[in-house]
Amino acid sequence: MKIQQENCMLITEKEAPVKSPTLAVLSDDSGRTLTSSDFNLRCLTPDKRVEGLLAFSSPEELDRFNQEARQGHRHPELFALYPPADEVGYRESCTCYNIPVFEIDIEPIFATMALYDLKEKKKISENFYCDLNSEQFKNFLKPHTPHVDPSTQARSAIFSITYPSPDIYLVIKIEKVLQQGEISDCADPYMTLRECDHAKNKDKLEKLRGQAETFCHRLGRYRMPFAWATVNIMEVISTAMIDRDVTDSDSLKGAQLPRRNSERYNTIDDQFCSISAFKPATITVNTIFKQEGERLSDEDLLKFLADIKKSSNPQRRIKTISGSIKLDMCPVHDTPLGCLSTELIPLIPMAEKNTRHLIKEVLEFPSSEVYVPHNIYRNLLYVYPQRLNFVNRLTSARNITIKIQFMSGEDPACSLPVIFGKSSSPEFLQVVYTPVTYHNKSPDFYEEVKLALPAHLTERHHLLFTFYHISCQQKQNQSGSCETLIGYSWLPILNNDRLQTGQFCLPIALERLPVNYSLHTPEVYTSAPPVKWMDSHKGLFNLEVQAVSSVHTQDNHLERFFTLCHALEGGATFPLRVREEKIPENKLEHELKLSIISLPSSSLEPLVLFLHLVLDKLFTLIMQPMVIAGQTANLAQIAFESVVSIVNSLHNSQELIRDQQGRNSLLATYLYWVFRLPDPPQDMQNAGTDISIHSRYSTMGRATAATVGSMLLQSRIRSSSNPDIPGPHNSAEDIEVKNILSAKVQRVTPNQICPGLYSQADTHIKSLNLLCGPIDQFHEELALQMVVSTGVCRENAYKYAWFFFELLVKSMAQHVSHLDKHNVPRRSRFSDRFKDDITTIVSVVTAEIGTILVKQHKEVEQAEKVNISLAFFLYDLLSLMDRGFVFQLVKNYCNQMSAKSVSMPTLISMRLEFLRILCSHEHYLNLSLFFSSPASAPASPCPSISSQVCLLVSQNVHFCIFVSQATIRGIGKVQRKAINAIYSLLCSHDLDHRCIKPEVRAKVAALYLPLVGIIIDSTNYLDFTGMDTHKHASDDLENASLINQSVAMAIAGNPFNTLGRKSVATLAADTSRHLLVCFLWVMKNADRSLIQRWTIDMPPSQLNKLLELLTICVSCFEYRVSLLMYRLALQKSHQAKMQLEEALLRGMGARGEMMKRVGGRMDRTMGQREHLRWRKDLTQWRQTNDRQDKTKAELDQEALISGNLATEGNLIVLDLLETIVQAVPLSECKDSVVGGVLKVLLHALTCNQSSTFLSHTFSTLRALVVKFGDLLFEEEAEQCADLCQKVLQYCSSPVDENRSQACATLYLIMRYSYSNNFSRVKMQVTMSLASLVGKSSDFQEEYLRRSLRTILAYAEEDTEMQNTQLPSQVEELLRNLNSILSDTVKMREFQEDPEMLMDLMYRIAKGYQTSPDLRLTWLQNMAEKHNNRKCYTESAMCLVHAAALVAEYLSMLEDHKYLPVGSVTFQNISPNVLEESAVSDDILSPDEDGVCSGRYFTESGLVGLLEQAAELFSNGGLYEAVNEVYKIIIPILEAHRDFRKLASTHDKLQRAFDNILQKGHKRMFGTYFRVGFYGAKFGDLDEWEFIYKEPGITHLPEISHRLENFYSQCFGDETLVMIKDSTPVNRKQLDPNKAYIQITYVEPFFDDYEMKDRLTNFEKNFNLRRFMYTTPFTKSGRPRGELNEQYKRKTILTTMHAFPYIKTRINVIQKEEFDLTPIEVAIEDMQKKTRELAVATHREQPDAKMLQMLLQGSVGATVNQGPLEVAQVFLNEIPADPKLFRHHNKLRLCFKEFIMRCGEAVEKNKHLITLDQKEYQQELKKNYNRLRESLRPMLERKIPELYKPIIRPRLENRESFKRLSFRRAPEENS
Repeated sequence: MKIQQENCMLITEKEAPVKSPTLAVLSDDSGRTLTSSDFNLRCLTPDKRVEGLLAFSSPEELDRFNQEARQGHRHPELFALYPPADEVGYRESCTCYNIPVFEIDIEPIFATMALYDLKEKKKISENFYCDLNSEQFKNFLKPHTPHVDPSTQARSAIFSITYPSPDIYLVIKIEKVLQQGEISDCADPYMTLRECDHAKNKDKLEKLRGQAETFCHRLGRYRMPFAWATVNIMEVISTAMIDRDVTDSDSLKGAQLPRRNSERYNTIDDQFCSISAFKPATITVNTIFKQEGERLSDEDLLKFLADIKKSSNPQRRIKTISGSIKLDMCPVHDTPLGCLSTELIPLIPMAEKNTRHLIKEVLEFPSSEVYVPHNIYRNLLYVYPQRLNFVNRLTSARNITIKIQFMSGEDPACSLPVIFGKSSSPEFLQVVYTPVTYHNKSPDFYEEVKLALPAHLTERHHLLFTFYHISCQQKQNQSGSCETLIGYSWLPILNNDRLQTGQFCLPIALERLPVNYSLHTPEVYTSAPPVKWMDSHKGLFNLEVQAVSSVHTQDNHLERFFTLCHALEGGATFPLRVREEKIPENKLEHELKLSIISLPSSSLEPLVLFLHLVLDKLFTLIMQPMVIAGQTANLAQIAFESVVSIVNSLHNSQELIRDQQGRNSLLATYLYWVFRLPDPPQDMQNAGTDISIHSRYSTMGRATAATVGSMLLQSRIRSSSNPDIPGPHNSAEDIEVKNILSAKVQRVTPNQICPGLYSQADTHIKSLNLLCGPIDQFHEELALQMVVSTGVCRENAYKYAWFFFELLVKSMAQHVSHLDKHNVPRRSRFSDRFKDDITTIVSVVTAEIGTILVKQHKEVEQAEKVNISLAFFLYDLLSLMDRGFVFQLVKNYCNQMSAKSVSMPTLISMRLEFLRILCSHEHYLNLSLFFSSPASAPASPCPSISSQVCLLVSQNVHFCIFVSQATIRGIGKVQRKAINAIYSLLCSHDLDHRCIKPEVRAKVAALYLPLVGIIIDSTNYLDFTGMDTHKHASDDLENASLINQSVAMAIAGNPFNTLGRKSVATLAADTSRHLLVCFLWVMKNADRSLIQRWTIDMPPSQLNKLLELLTICVSCFEYRVSLLMYRLALQKSHQAKMQLEEALLRGMGARGEMMKRVGGRMDRTMGQREHLRWRKDLTQWRQTNDRQDKTKAELDQEALISGNLATEGNLIVLDLLETIVQAVPLSECKDSVVGGVLKVLLHALTCNQSSTFLSHTFSTLRALVVKFGDLLFEEEAEQCADLCQKVLQYCSSPVDENRSQACATLYLIMRYSYSNNFSRVKMQVTMSLASLVGKSSDFQEEYLRRSLRTILAYAEEDTEMQNTQLPSQVEELLRNLNSILSDTVKMREFQEDPEMLMDLMYRIAKGYQTSPDLRLTWLQNMAEKHNNRKCYTESAMCLVHAAALVAEYLSMLEDHKYLPVGSVTFQNISPNVLEESAVSDDILSPDEDGVCSGRYFTESGLVGLLEQAAELFSNGGLYEAVNEVYKIIIPILEAHRDFRKLASTHDKLQRAFDNILQKGHKRMFGTYFRVGFYGAKFGDLDEWEFIYKEPGITHLPEISHRLENFYSQCFGDETLVMIKDSTPVNRKQLDPNKAYIQITYVEPFFDDYEMKDRLTNFEKNFNLRRFMYTTPFTKSGRPRGELNEQYKRKTILTTMHAFPYIKTRINVIQKEEFDLTPIEVAIEDMQKKTRELAVATHREQPDAKMLQMLLQGSVGATVNQGPLEVAQVFLNEIPADPKLFRHHNKLRLCFKEFIMRCGEAVEKNKHLITLDQKEYQQELKKNYNRLRESLRPMLERKIPELYKPIIRPRLENRESFKRLSFRRAPEENS
């Protein structure tokens, strides 16, 4: 104890008072420390103590208490906290608008808006009409609009853009009421008058309003074009497309295959109808163009737009009207309130009083095809009058308008009100007029007339066009109407029963049309009575008619097929007319077959539009035989082949979307939402009443409008493929199945198999209850067709088997549900023939998979898709058919696949995916687990379990082993699949409400226990580096040290080395994380006693692996707080950026607008999602992790969930550690187990943890100390040191709870170590605090002081120990710790002054000279600080000193030849290291308990320190020092035969030597400055001089600015003075109230004899103690003068230690000065010039510019006065003083060499110059010759006295030639 007491006395010695309150004196020879204990701990209030810290009777009671505390408030579902991969949707981009304002307001104005695609040269939306006219102007038009419907007053519209493009423009056309005059005349007032000049123009404006009112009353129903404006819409929304990584189609292709049936049927809505929102904006359009009357067509408009795009200023060519249009634009996320569809149907109704806020949906005319089936009734016709030619008409028809009517007959009363009104008008009109172009006989039109077509059209329906001339000014003799009739034309709507669309050019009749004219087309009208035509029946009127209809197919093949099917259903009379062809009844079957065969030949767009109807018709034909002309027609095979062909076409189309599994989305949508069993026939003779069953497509047209025909009803119910096979007879009902199915409909569980079916159960079952008579089995027919198909049909049917499998499953489910087969046993639900067909299908598909794999290696992807489809098919059959039968199918599959000669990875992958899907079945657990009693079993909706259940259990066991083996084998992709399969299964179990009971979970976990052993063996394959990329420096002080992880772990003897290991990770980070969370789930739910027995039987090596795995789990599930905060900060900056943006904003388009408005579809989709087993709402993690636009609330929620996951994951690890520890007494390897557990706990304390977890961890640590204290303190000394440091770290926590727990733990450590190890614990605690204080920059000593006070309170309140020395020992230790904290306070004062801070730490370390452990700690602290400042060399030196200290200790302990002999061995690295030899045997005894017990005082510790030093030397560019360090390491490694490290060492040496060769002279070493402090303000620093070492290429202003800034803050700007020159400071001239700093650049100084040994650049910059600076002066006192009076003073400074040292500044201990005479100054200057020329001339790669610059300074004409003047001053005459002879001669020789070097340089330059520098070279040569000639006389003149015989000096006088100074020559001669 003697040594320990001395140490304590040293620590508590008080510091002497200093002169300055700000800065302390930091002399290197001070033997005292800065530590002081003047702060009294007892004046603090202790923290709250942990209750019951010592209140336990036995360790078992303590364990029980801790376990109960840990189990409280735990989260039951681990996976609910684990974030799943989520999908991101993109919203549809839409815009809302409001409209225009002119400078003057004199009349009603009307606006028409539409979108145009300039690139496609196409209008891409219908028109939207609106106006913002005042009530005054609306009253002008009242005579013409008797009433106004609310729907026409909408001011906002929703536009949809399916194909976004930068060339999309919103065009706003402005009209006004027709008036007399050209457009330019009408626009003139708007261009000349201003509302702001109202007083001046009042009369004119009133007159104009009066005229406008007159024209409105008379011509209010007619419009005229006026102006237009445009906005590039994609400047607003298309920019967002740039931000997207993928297009819509790409995002669909990348969708993951969902595991549940319901997810397999994701609709196109979910994936298409969304696009990310852009920022709402108000846009003001200030450029309104005047409309030109001759350029009204869309072609002209598109040319204008093209000009606008090309030219930034199109107004020069197009006249503009002053005014502005304001548009409010925003994205539409959901259907807004008061929205009307394009048919004016309210989508979301609103109260009548809010009708002003109605919003219209504007129908899109996509620029390219949109392949989406019709899903709502739409029957619209658009008529576009284009051009009219009345040039040849003699009458004055100039103001022409066209009256357009839709007629159902020829009587005027037959005009139908089906034309949609414009703004502020009735909703539907009978008549519409086109705008009038004033005085134009051949006007162009831009009108769009929108009509709602009647559902039933006849040959009488037609469009009637009446042409009028409008008289703008009422003539005196004219009264009444202003219309003058010009002519008529018409267009029949139907042609051969087909809707007429396209371009037409109609003739114009001049007289009233004859009777029955509508039955003919005007172009070919030849009937009587004759009609008088204009221009001899020529086509004069051009128009276009387009339809958007879900009734009229507009495709020949589809039209023919639907017509024939309609006839087959009894909806037509024979002979049947199809276009121009008439078909008799006996040819109907042949024609129908032809039409079915030709169906796939239809164009893709119409086929897709009517896909649902086509497939329904074909399935009806497959199911039912048709009786045609008394004969039964077999159409099933042809219909099936047509279905296969259509499916193939849809899959092969590049235009259509496919998911990741290659399934066509349209077909998936059809299966999920549309398909149901074909409507069955009804036997009229058996039915008592006539029940008509309406098709689901009654709105789709005449093909389904009729009821089922009598021929179909009278056909017999039998197989359409084989009429001889009778229909099945009914079986008895089974109560069990009835319960199952009723449960499926009423209580839709999260494990629902067919949500699409049951979501529509109510409506379907109600309608099907009306059925009577037997129903044919569609699934049997479909299966039979799949079996008997051949050729290409068979190949494609199995290639796209997913579609037919889903079709089979859904038809089977509906068959079971609809036919009330509830009491039928599973084995009897389906016929044996059907089972045989299914067996054949599965066998064929399996064989097909094998064939693809064996033969076609390129189509492995196709085989995988088919394999997945087959797996889902069998998965679904488990819910419908006899499970024994299905298990047999699974067995057959496995046997067939095993027999294939396929490569192992592919085979494993296939079987793995197949089994993964099967095991995801909802009854997987019921079939896999054996429950001792029914009460403990989870409830099963289908309790009937086949006798073959053992097969699935067997499959399950094989599955687990299979997964595990695949994980270990490292087969790449297979690993990922295997782990994801396990992850999916465990996730489903965790969130399954049937597995809530702990006993059930324990059984489920037991099922997966084999997996745990596999994971333990696979530890080295895990990659958790990606999970831990942002370790925080403050988290792990030990890990943050300079010793890298591998070195530290080697020093510590850690068998894990989990943090720094370089393992061969074969698993990706996310996959590893999935695997670890599975491991944690099993450990959380497995039975405790089972795990305990398992760990007891575990061999030590396996137990070590388990502990390593737990360490990895802790790292993996650490709380990522900084990442979340970083995201929040990133988002804030993003929001700030968004607020600063003024431009038109971002958004993007999405395909599938037509899928957007399915009534209630989105709601139904969400409703179905609630019934999935994968309930995303249960996981509480709805956000995706890569989104950057999260709100603070979302980030807070994410942080909360992340924190809960971290806490729960770590608590599971803690539970397992406790279980292991409780098994320790029964274990053989008790020592290693306790040590291993402690390592895991210490690592957990290193990571970010919650207070909850920390509280339980400290409880566990205290239990370890109580139970295994002796073992810990004796055997685990290194771990115990780490424990002290971690606990001390939490003692300084600002969180009260953490601090309280840490205090209790630290006191228990002291209490239980008191008996035999207290001295060691005291040393470790002291070292830990020293390390903590030295390394932590934000350390808060006030919290630690409070903790020390709390520990003191524990000691004082511990009644059991009051009679011992423990309280006094604890108080003494706390006093020492308090002393170290006082050092911290002082270090804080110098935090901004790194040199002062390092001096302080240096003094603290020096104060611990007799305490090696603490000195080593402070040396490491200094190394850490240097490293943070990137002073790598000084950091390395600190570690070299630390290594020397360790070497001193080791040399005292044992004598090995391979070990360094104390610090003497290190002097080749630095002579400074010898100061570590101060600790001698009489001061230090290494055998003393608690001294030198740290991990570094070992051979491995010595090697670790030196290796880290070598790495730092390498970072600092001192590669030569690396070699010296390894010279000490290599003998130790050789003695240990550590060849692996030797190889690594020599590799590092090779790299170091390579760096020396490559970098050579390019390395930049330190720059040195002399800094002197003067003035009483500096206290004891007054008149001290230091040499500062700064980084290479540091300029004087940089260091000057830094020091000036710092000391200005200390003393004030007025007090600090920076001395600018380097002259000696006269203390008497200084102001005593000011502080002065003098900074001078210095260079290393060497004597000649030193230069012989310092040859390399490194040697001239290493181990430096002497520095020099020069001061010019003259005898007169001026610094500069003439050449003959210029003197120079050289000052040589010697430092206390050599650079580099463990500090960056060293004080000066000696100063030498000597003066140079003017001639000596001249000699130095000329020698310097000569050296520079020699170096530049003889460089390996000469630099021409540098050479020319030196030559210019030497021989250039402008500077010839330089060298020449020196020669003339000093060489012109021989000096009179003989003492100067040698100087004169030396200068002469210098000039001779100088001239020679100049000549070499001129010649060298000759070879470097380019052609354009020849004149420059000649000038240089001439100047050189002139200089040489000028110097020749002076250089040839010699002093005779110098050439006398030289007397050879005696040997003993040779030392006199050491110094290179000519001043000694006279003395030596004398």
